[in-house]
Amino acid sequence: MSTTAAKKTTAVSLDAEEYAHPGNRACTGCTLNTLYRVGLKALGRDCIFAVPPSCLTVVQGLYPISSSQMPILNVTFASTAAAASGIRAAMKRRGKKTQVVAWAGDGGTADIGLQALSAAIERGEDLIYICYDNEAYMNTGVQRSGTTPKGTLTNNTLSGKAEAKKDVPAIVAAHRPAYVATCSAAFPLDFHDKLLKAKGITGFKYIHIHTPCPPGWGVEDRLAIAVGKAAVESGLYDLYEIENGRFRLSGPSQKLLRKKKLPPVSDYFAMQGRFKALDDAYLQAVQQEVDDKWAGYRERFL
Repeated sequence: MSTTAAKKTTAVSLDAEEYAHPGNRACTGCTLNTLYRVGLKALGRDCIFAVPPSCLTVVQGLYPISSSQMPILNVTFASTAAAASGIRAAMKRRGKKTQVVAWAGDGGTADIGLQALSAAIERGEDLIYICYDNEAYMNTGVQRSGTTPKGTLTNNTLSGKAEAKKDVPAIVAAHRPAYVATCSAAFPLDFHDKLLKAKGITGFKYIHIHTPCPPGWGVEDRLAIAVGKAAVESGLYDLYEIENGRFRLSGPSQKLLRKKKLPPVSDYFAMQGRFKALDDAYLQAVQQEVDDKWAGYRERFL
């Protein structure tokens, strides 16, 4: 059973209380900062985090100068979901309903932490797992991860990554957890409301967030949000929810269904230095995939 806010959150109705101290060591233009600040407003104070090595460990900082006002357990790369499961068991033992949240990057989710994640979903652990996907190992110098798109230039794919991006939300959904949602850092209020919804659902909840990274993506700091919007509005990155096995497009993506023509995906790729090795043939192939996908969505939902 889920509890959904009667009205969509707006910038005006957003909780005015701040749950993170101002200032941290993140890069200028870091969209994870926005997600963290807004996400804490949805979660509230009765919350404990399990966080592996990632950009979020940079954002939170280290005691005694942490930007976080929440208790955080820093864990090893592979153990995030397992550690969160242990925290949830401890809270249950003490009779507390404290919300347990695992918050990791794509490397700690799609690659190194995938085994623990899969096991936690299978067990039906009652926790929220958030993956902020900046599509590479940014905290260690921009190396490719399982979610790095094909053709991307990174420091260990100098001619462009040869493999396709791993579809982690689909992998998670195949486990049939209580709730799966995709979000974008460019639409933080959509993330806020999905996180608020996840709090009211019993069982394993997974939220995957497309998270632009200015230095890793070769984007000007001021354009990070614009890049994220371009990914969604071109139809390349879909925002959706899967609850009790039922799939539906949500937020900005739902509004695209009635648009006859979407902006070309080439506009999104052109905004980023990491895609400068892509050729026209590849861009045309991606555009065809996106067109076919949305033709299927319109046939299904309209």
